[in-house]
Amino acid sequence: MWLALAFGSAFFLGCYDISKKKSLTGNAVIPVLFFNTLFCTLLLSPLFIISQLSPGTLQGTIFYIPPIALETHGYIVLKSILVLSSWILSYFAIKHLPLTIVGPINATRPVMTLVGALLIFGERLNFYQWIGVIITIVSFFLLSLSGRKEGIKFHRNKWVFFILFAAMLAAASGLYDKFLMQRFSSTAVQFWYNLYQWLLMVVILLVLWYPKRKISSPFEWRWSIILISVFLTIADFLYFYALTDSEAMISIASMVRRSSVLISFAGGALLFNEKNLKGKAIDLVLIIIAMFFLYLGTK
Repeated sequence: MWLALAFGSAFFLGCYDISKKKSLTGNAVIPVLFFNTLFCTLLLSPLFIISQLSPGTLQGTIFYIPPIALETHGYIVLKSILVLSSWILSYFAIKHLPLTIVGPINATRPVMTLVGALLIFGERLNFYQWIGVIITIVSFFLLSLSGRKEGIKFHRNKWVFFILFAAMLAAASGLYDKFLMQRFSSTAVQFWYNLYQWLLMVVILLVLWYPKRKISSPFEWRWSIILISVFLTIADFLYFYALTDSEAMISIASMVRRSSVLISFAGGALLFNEKNLKGKAIDLVLIIIAMFFLYLGTK
């Protein structure tokens, strides 16, 4: 069940990546991120209100948001800081890099998560799972070669470093997710961490962007900004719920979640007319093969 939820999350995460690219191209990054965190919070607010005013309506279901202790809020604030830092870096990178480059780089996050899962949670991979991991690493190397054909030198391009650092923070957040989901309500964590992210973005918007708005990239409202929040909320809801399963392996779930690159790659090819698709398609095929071996490893 947890694996099926992870694949469902991957589909919506791919749609989320496409919506981000559409919203960020030629647009101001910080306001887009501000509205993303706002709408994510608003989408979950009805569940919070119902849970507070009429607990019996949702109690016993995954949609119920129970009261949480002050100490738990501290854990969630840390989660918010990790995710928001990753988002800020990745949003700037997505604005300046082809989606067919960003997607596969993001798909390597689970390799970082894997190392942490082995060291922290004592997870052990079987033969098929190791094959999947190795193929993923190879695909990243081939991607760097594809990027050079577009003038993107991985070791000199600052936006590549932005997306790599974003991936590292996301991997840390992924490991932290398992810790949180095994101890607290997944829906409560999702609601509160979105709320705290929005509050942090209010400060960032007012302090960093608003005073310089006339000399930086102008902000243009686009309806795809709402889609970012809708797809992300669904993707996170499925993923967090998957991690509540005591048998869920964060090393595998995070890798399956990154099969979202299939959706984002298709979006880059069909909607944004990105280049060098033939070379990147090889990398994409390798990722599909890697996902197949990971699936075999869970049978």
